[in-house]
Amino acid sequence: MCGITGWVSYRRNLTHEQATIDAMTETMACRGPDAAGTWSEPHVALGHRRLAVIDLPGGAQPMRVSTPDGDVVMVYSGEAYNFTELRDELSDQEFFSDSDTEVVLRGYLRWGPAVADRLNGMYAFAIWDGRTRELVMIRDRMGIKPFYFYPTADGVLFGSEPKAIFANPLAKRVVDINGMRELFGFIKTPRNAFWQGMQEVEPGTIVTVSEDGIKTRTYWRLESKPHKDSVEDSVLHVRELLDDIVRRQLIADVPRCVLLSGGLDSSAITTLAARQLDEPVRTFAVDFVGQAENFKPDELRSTPDTPYVHDVAHHVKTDHTDIVLDHSALSDPELRRKVITARDIPVGLGDMDASLYLLFKAIREQSTVALSGESADEIFGGYKQFHDPEIQRADFFPWLLLAKDMFAEPSLNPDLMKAMDLRSYLTDNYAAAVAEVDKVDGEDEFTHRMRVMSYLHLTRFVRILLDRKDRMSMAVGLEVRVPFCDHRLVEYVYNTPWSMKTYDGREKSLLRGAAKDVLPESVVQRVKSPYPSTQDPEYLTDIERQVKQIPANHPVFTLINRAALERGQRHTIERTLTLATWLDIYQPEMVF
Repeated sequence: MCGITGWVSYRRNLTHEQATIDAMTETMACRGPDAAGTWSEPHVALGHRRLAVIDLPGGAQPMRVSTPDGDVVMVYSGEAYNFTELRDELSDQEFFSDSDTEVVLRGYLRWGPAVADRLNGMYAFAIWDGRTRELVMIRDRMGIKPFYFYPTADGVLFGSEPKAIFANPLAKRVVDINGMRELFGFIKTPRNAFWQGMQEVEPGTIVTVSEDGIKTRTYWRLESKPHKDSVEDSVLHVRELLDDIVRRQLIADVPRCVLLSGGLDSSAITTLAARQLDEPVRTFAVDFVGQAENFKPDELRSTPDTPYVHDVAHHVKTDHTDIVLDHSALSDPELRRKVITARDIPVGLGDMDASLYLLFKAIREQSTVALSGESADEIFGGYKQFHDPEIQRADFFPWLLLAKDMFAEPSLNPDLMKAMDLRSYLTDNYAAAVAEVDKVDGEDEFTHRMRVMSYLHLTRFVRILLDRKDRMSMAVGLEVRVPFCDHRLVEYVYNTPWSMKTYDGREKSLLRGAAKDVLPESVVQRVKSPYPSTQDPEYLTDIERQVKQIPANHPVFTLINRAALERGQRHTIERTLTLATWLDIYQPEMVF
């Protein structure tokens, strides 16, 4: 796993811009603490920071292959889990390393951009093809690895994160009303990168930059197809896929572990990993000081995680560690700065972002690669909204229907709320998303509506969570893999009718059926519980004290309604502190 960046300019000599490309590359140091490299010729400069995971001595980048018609040079972030099979297909080529990076590069030499069709993994990479003087940027199908670009007057800037692009003086830190809508609307609109002038390389796409401009081609999207398997065969196939996926994603030349929350998703990954390894699985879980005493069930979380975590750890005999955090660590202003710098935007999940960062930081002291249960709820239908009849019938983003007051958000400045007009923005985005979903012949209306709900979660929601997971983990140099995002599994379950996804009358029936033989009964029967949040009253005391220290003339109060802040709700306080810290760090120009 790594950080990549680069600059293409058809009208200037970039060999004179080494200081700038070095600065862009250095912003990615946290993503790649093991090595750094740059390469340039007159119209292109590439930078790379490496986290060594496979072929530790041989995978240095930028990686170059010379041809009679010009150099082909790549910077690559991610993992290709099928690189051994692809290497066999390319056995007539002479390899100089054992890395998956070289396999992807030589695959490009053989198949061109169509190499993307053959990859199984998470990846974001850019190839300068000196034979055609083009830059080719390719992102994985589910958007697991982040990838941004910023068109310029004569080319493009790109990077794994916006901060790499902003290290170039051509890029301006400007946020317009669409950026604010994206932030507070809590959806992931394709291509929208929050910052004005910047775009994301959309998942499953190839972006080509040439002297003629920028062109985008989709090489993968979720397609509606008939499902012909029985329930029994569907459960069996899901298990076969999971066994293969976990086996592939355990491949690494560095210490590995699994993130264990005690839920169905992470417990399934843990138990399947245990069957693949000869040594005990190393597992980690987050907990909070006093959580057992402070825990109170609510609409989202009916049970604490720790008892279920320990059931799985005992059941599988894992080498387990609880990372126990206290209120002072979670509320630390310096930690907040690190979290916001990692994310680049003020998403504002408060202690849930802080605890994830600290969890990953503690894990990194013992492991370099972690497997996560992220995305199973979106794929198998685990969230509460999937099972609410009223939400099932509603023509709107399902997860937002749980936030009933978002269109009268009291914590935000009324003028900002009026300018954003979130209802119109989200209604238009919803219609655009639904129009992308094809109906299968013979599919009844309810089954199609549930297909649409699944599609919305897989294209407008899960990418928010994947970006969070990537930014928090790579900020400390930890590679987190997400087995449930294997595109083969996503395609198969997406096209499985809702009646089969709930065949036992519960959420995530297919996953439960596929893994129940290896799980403790307590986990098989456990109801969905989201990522935990501290309930320590001292945490609220800490952040209340901090928010009172914000000067009255701080620009955060152009965004936040001060009267709402005085009412002291935790979400409002966390949001205010996040926005204030972001404004201090990035000092953006806001245009709206």
